[in-house]
Amino acid sequence: MSRRRAPAVVLLLTAALAACAVAGLALGPVRIPPGQVLDTVLDGPGRPGAFASIVWDVRMPRVLLGAVVGAGLAVAGTVLQALVRNQLADPFLLGASSGASAGAVAVIVLGAGAGVLGGIGVPLAAFAGSMGALVAVYALARRGGTMTTGRLILAGVAVQYVLSALTSLVLVLAAHPDQMRSVLFWTLGGLGGARWDELALPTVALLLGTGLLIALARPLDLLLAGEEGARTLGLDTGRFRAAVFVLTSLVIGVLVAYSGAIGFVGLMVPHAARMVVGAGHRALLPVAALGGAVFLSMADLLARTAAAPEEIPVGVVTALVGGPFFLWMLRRSTRTEGVAG
Repeated sequence: MSRRRAPAVVLLLTAALAACAVAGLALGPVRIPPGQVLDTVLDGPGRPGAFASIVWDVRMPRVLLGAVVGAGLAVAGTVLQALVRNQLADPFLLGASSGASAGAVAVIVLGAGAGVLGGIGVPLAAFAGSMGALVAVYALARRGGTMTTGRLILAGVAVQYVLSALTSLVLVLAAHPDQMRSVLFWTLGGLGGARWDELALPTVALLLGTGLLIALARPLDLLLAGEEGARTLGLDTGRFRAAVFVLTSLVIGVLVAYSGAIGFVGLMVPHAARMVVGAGHRALLPVAALGGAVFLSMADLLARTAAAPEEIPVGVVTALVGGPFFLWMLRRSTRTEGVAG
């Protein structure tokens, strides 16, 4: 019954995403009537006038980037939860977002490899940091062949502290105010710097990554049966986990390279999607992607309008919502398991 709901849920989320997009284009310091927004979008980017410039040059890239990043983080969180068989897993809580931020900040401030790698230096550094953080957390949490919720959380917190300290050190070493603002952007997350020429890489990473992960839906489902069960059914769990960790880290690294560290999207959205369409990944991943796009679009809209004309970093908004949700999940999971694992 849950899988049968998937088409209807996809249609509903698509409509919600379209509504969020219209609201994102209409609301801001300059409010544009929704009808005017639709006319401007239908007329294309070449239309003259102040409204057309605001819609196409300022708000449209931001709305699109928010949808792409939200979808990607939700998909990554869904897959990480399957890989470690724990619904508390999340790109932010497992240090992947913090690792990606640390790598990107090192390139921005210290210029490490920037001259050699050019424009791809920041995404590559973000990927390396994301992958390193995930591997470190996984190695620390998996002791004696088993992994518990307590060890996973503690390992993630420990890695985050180390990465935060490194980022703070880089912030201290930053010589220019512009660099300090960039570091703060990476640590808090934001979509305000979105530009048309920066949308291609995160969009390709999202589409290719999600497509490959949907193709791997069956082995992801096998992991839910447990390590021994998956091996009995013919899955090489070690190689499969390693390959999917790399793929997920690549998606996270590219997305965080353009949005900064935005937490809790990959924790809340997969859990909500699983409640609606079940645990089967063929239906779960598309629903999670659309749900993540809707959630982050709404969070960014709130970040832009709640304290106007000032703007709240979108990572702060997602943390204010996700923090209580995480505590509720942790309380529920530790009723039968001690935090010490």
